[in-house]
Amino acid sequence: MKTTQNIKNILICGAGMMGKNIGYVFASNPNFQVGMYDLYPTDVEAGIRTNTKQLLDKGVITEDELNDRLSRISFTTDIDSDIVKNADLVIEAVFEDMKIKRETFAKLEARCAEDTIFCTNSSVMSPSEISAELKHRERFVGTHFWNPGHLIPLVEVVKSDASSEETAQTVMEVLRSVGKKPVLCKKDVPGFIANRMQHALWREAISIVEHGIADAATVDEAVKYSFGLRLPQLAPMENADMVGTDLTYNIHDYILKDLEDSHEPSPLLKQLRDEGKIGFKTGEGFQKWTPEQVAKSNADLNEYLIRMLYGK
Repeated sequence: MKTTQNIKNILICGAGMMGKNIGYVFASNPNFQVGMYDLYPTDVEAGIRTNTKQLLDKGVITEDELNDRLSRISFTTDIDSDIVKNADLVIEAVFEDMKIKRETFAKLEARCAEDTIFCTNSSVMSPSEISAELKHRERFVGTHFWNPGHLIPLVEVVKSDASSEETAQTVMEVLRSVGKKPVLCKKDVPGFIANRMQHALWREAISIVEHGIADAATVDEAVKYSFGLRLPQLAPMENADMVGTDLTYNIHDYILKDLEDSHEPSPLLKQLRDEGKIGFKTGEGFQKWTPEQVAKSNADLNEYLIRMLYGK
């Protein structure tokens, strides 16, 4: 099994937006050579320069530092190249399709060393299911990078039903070495850790709109200007201990029976989808969006993350 000390060659399989950002992250460690593989020719350098423009503009990184990272990144469309064959650790970031992911890892297993560590960046798909047909399933874990992958620190390392503890811990160490904040998901469950909590919140938020308690803009304001402000510093479990598990119990005993607990998507959400009101892509979802508002929302998110993480 590969150890942190003998991992030198990182392969990113899939050079889309997330793949480019992950490649940029791994290139921060001068001990790594980062290879990127994709079926189609891709200008990786141009993509990374576009994705990191705000970091340059804010002075988080310099042009020299960016060039240094880019010098450690190479690209190929040849799955039989040494870039693929010599990989010590692979991060798969291909399309979210079970068949495609399984086929990708089957091809990789036929070409990479038996002790190469395999990781899938899927945000929802089961690592156990993706790796089910591999011969060496113990060296496979999920690594869920959050978008934008070059900014959000968290990576959820998800153990499959066959992952070895050694593999999981090695991947955690490698992620720490490139400045990420890895957390271990001990069980392969839908949504892993953070997405389970995020979508529990979304379910309640959508329910509030659906039942006329408040409109969508008001729901967002209620989050942004209350508990949302303190979440980066005071998360749920610490907060529960702060106010007391006795008080938390009493609150839950009173309120939980009235919270949304449907196991099906909201009828309102289905209606919006069926009407083609799918959000930014069409200019309307729960709210209406102009192209300028869409661009501003995306830019503001990166600005906020850079300010929170780097004070810039």
